[in-house]
Order: sequence, then structure tokens, then C-alpha cells
Amino acid sequence: MTIRQRTRRLSALAIAAGIAAATFLTPAAVADQQDTGGDVAAALGWGDCPAGTAPGNPLLQCATLAVPLDYDDPDGRTIEIMISRLPSQNPERRRGILITNPGGPGGSGLSMPADLQALGAPSSLLESYDIIGMDPRGVGHSTPVSCGFTTDQEYLSNIPQWAADQEEVNHYAEVVKGVAEQCAAADTEGLLPHLSSANTARDLEQIRTAFGEDKINFFGVSYGTALGSTYASLFPERTDRMIIDSNVGGTAFGRDAFRRMARGAEEGFGTFAGWAAARHDSYGLGRTERQVRQTWFRLAEQLDAEPVTDINGKLFRLISFGMLYKEDTFPTLAQLWQSLAEGDEAAVRHYLAKDAPEGIRAAVTTSDQPQPSPNDNALSSFLAVTCNDSRWSRDVDSYQRSVAEDRKKYPLFGAAAANITPCAFWPHDGEEIALVDEGPRNIMIMQNQIDVATPYIGGILARKGFGDRSRLVSVDGYRHGVYLFDDNPCALNVGTAYLVDGEFPRRDLHCRAERDSGLALNADRLRLREQTLEKLGPRL
Repeated sequence: MTIRQRTRRLSALAIAAGIAAATFLTPAAVADQQDTGGDVAAALGWGDCPAGTAPGNPLLQCATLAVPLDYDDPDGRTIEIMISRLPSQNPERRRGILITNPGGPGGSGLSMPADLQALGAPSSLLESYDIIGMDPRGVGHSTPVSCGFTTDQEYLSNIPQWAADQEEVNHYAEVVKGVAEQCAAADTEGLLPHLSSANTARDLEQIRTAFGEDKINFFGVSYGTALGSTYASLFPERTDRMIIDSNVGGTAFGRDAFRRMARGAEEGFGTFAGWAAARHDSYGLGRTERQVRQTWFRLAEQLDAEPVTDINGKLFRLISFGMLYKEDTFPTLAQLWQSLAEGDEAAVRHYLAKDAPEGIRAAVTTSDQPQPSPNDNALSSFLAVTCNDSRWSRDVDSYQRSVAEDRKKYPLFGAAAANITPCAFWPHDGEEIALVDEGPRNIMIMQNQIDVATPYIGGILARKGFGDRSRLVSVDGYRHGVYLFDDNPCALNVGTAYLVDGEFPRRDLHCRAERDSGLALNADRLRLREQTLEKLGPRL
């Protein structure tokens, strides 16, 4: 296998294998239990969660629910949805269910209730709700979708390849066309047309019914904001208290959201460049922000011409983009740049083996024989949902124009984020749900002002789309994820006061940065936070 082939093997995320023996329950059985006046939640037959879901939390339980594959044929074929719950330990304070989603699409959410508890969720929040996680339809331990990806394929990333010119856009168009055809051929069970945010929102309705609740509360991050926005638009009167955090800007992670990642990279890079410039004597990346920026371009061109071990220019850009998500990774990024600039192959191999995201480690692993990709389900479900959630241009020339435009407008990452995806050749036309501005005033939009993956403009677009139903909480922070995922006291207090006590702001709010918040993260909690943040998408 050539260096070029290996460096194209990028991955989205790995989902743990194995199915737990959680009790299965159909909607009819739930209805019967409701009719007899029994304990609706108990009727779900909670059992142990899949191995490795939340090994340190014995309170987390899982169950399996049958939902219609096709909601136009509700009495037809069903698929399985696995859900989890962290039950309230105070029945007198319990006010309902809080459904959560960590992002993706294609990300497992079974562990999210336990993750939030481990991140320091206030006891008042944990007592107020049964916190619900789920593997959305098509994902993980729910009925999974598969395109049959293997480890030798060029397409193994949910973020498009960097395209240096028209020829590379045309080349990648052939790659993703083959991917779309592969997914269509592999879909012998007919799942692909039914994997969408709209149908997942309808699954949330099934969960609400199964719990016997009149309304749901919701907390979604990253792509989870698209899912929450879809539910709030399809079922506005079934919503109670909702937080959508780190917003994609609507109900879909569509072409515009992809392109906005390049804007996010530009907005976030200045923070890294300033950090690195202040440490030039240690890393040698430039004494000013401008010089550090020039180092990005110089290294990318150098690696395009001559890779260092398995890192070429495309992989360098992708790794650097992913490591701009949060300030915690700046030291590792600077160390990697320094090693690449010096051609230190041993140090680069150490990074790939020890410090690189799991997907990058898989991307550079050699094998004599192609193996099933450990990321097959994540990639397949991501594609199904993103392609089905909106209408994508099928004109390759339109992507040529977008790449050329964004390469100039956003030089750091524009020629990747605007590149063509399999959605241009998807076998089914997508349809995006419009945001609905009529309904209860109960949607809190949280957004860091610098967010590489989902830039601040996404929060503004959500606020505009929901109108007076919503309030925007702007946070002077740098990270993907605000409530509980970042360390801003104002944002934590505002979010908790809303979810626990129903204190919905009268107007949009701004939370200023508070670096000295008094929180000292010990090593274990810092590691947990970083592991949890890895679940927020879009991922490498």
C-alpha cells in the first residue's frame, strides 16, 4: 500500500461492537401497560447496557423499543431502537424525561446520561429528570446500517478531502460516486431511505409515549441541535424545556453547514496562532500570529510534496482542523507541527501511535488484506442522515465553483469543507424540515462565540429561524460544546436554572469569559471531559 493510499484512509469515529441483552418491547406492549394503569417506565423492562457503555455507573439502564421503519406505514415493518436512562433518585422532584443527543449524526448516545453526571451535572438536574440517551435509528446497538466500508478504501472520513485544484475535485467526485453506489447496493434491508432527522424525531415521540409523558425535555449538542430543532418544528406542542447547544444552524447538517466549518477554522485559528506565537521560543512556529499562519501554509505545501511518515498535506490539514476544536489540544498540535517541520519521523510515529485520534490511528494502519472498517456503521449512518436531511446539488461543477470560492475566502480549510460528498450521488432525494417560529417559548440556544465545528453564525441562524420561541445565550468561549462541556459559570447557571426551575430568559443573554472560575480539573476529570468531548461531532 502506497503512502498516498494510506494517508487517504481517514475515519469518522469507532463504535464499540456487541449487543446487550436488553429487554425488547413493542409500542403495542407499552400501550397495553398504559391501558392497565401499570408503571409505564417499568414496562420497558430495563436491563444492563452493552458492555463498555458506562462501566463506572451502575445506575445506567438500557432497553430496546420497536418503532416503525416507515412512518408512512406505521403498522408495517419495525426496527429496534436502544435507549438508556439514568433514573432520578428523588421521585418527589422528578418532573419528566430529558432526552439527550451528543451529535454526529452517527454517534452513539447511550452513555451520554452517565457522561453528563460524570462531568458534574448538578444534583438538582439529576433529581429533576430521568435522563435518556439513545443510539438513534441506524446507529450502533439500534438496528444498524452498513455500506460495507473496508479499511483499504479511499473514503473513510465524514469530512471531505482537501482539493488543491479542479482535477482533485473531479477525482474525489468519482470516489464519492462510488461510495453512494456502494451504499445503495449494500442496503438490502431497505434502511437507507428511512434514516433521517425527521424519522429520528418521530422516534422521540415513540419514546415519549413509552414513558407516558405529555411532553419531552431535550438537550442536544452539535448535530443534536439539528435533531432537537427538527422535533421542535414537527411537534412544537410536545416540547417542554429545550437546550440546543453548538448549533448547526437549522434542522440538517447540510452543505451550508459543511462549508461553515471552514469559517470556523478561520475564526478559531487566531486563538491558536496567538497561543503558539507566545511560545515561539519553545515550538519555533512563529513570533506573531501572521508568522504562525504562514507556517500552516508552508507545512501543508511541504507535506504535499514530501510526506513525513504517513502524514501528507491533506492529512496535515485534517488533523490540524480537528485539533483546533478546543484549546486543550494546542500543545499537542504545536508539538506535532514542530516535529513535522523538523522531519522528525520518530516523533511523528509516536504521535500517530499514542496521541492521534482513534480514527487517524486507524487511517495509517497497514494490512495485507482489506478488513471490514471499524467505522463502517458510523460512516454509513452519517451519510444516510446528512444526505436524506436536505437537498444536495447533483452538479459537480457547482462543487468546483464552491471549492474555488472557499479556497480563496477561507484558505485554511475551505477547499476541504466545500468539496463534494456522496450526497451529490445519493440514491434518494433529501428533504429539509423548515424551522417553525410558532409554538411555545422554550428553546434555549447556547453558542460559544468561537466554535470551529459549528461557528457562532449557527446560533444566530437558529435564533432567527425560531424567532420569539427562542433565546440565544452567547458565550465568550472557545470550544465545541457549552453547557457542562465548557467551564463558564454563567452558562452553567443559566442552563441549570432553566432546566430545573424553568427560568427562561426574557431576552438574549451574553456570558462573558471567566478564566478564573475556581474550577481545578484533576487529571481523571480532565481525561473524562476530553473523552466525552470526542463524542461531539463532526469528528475526524
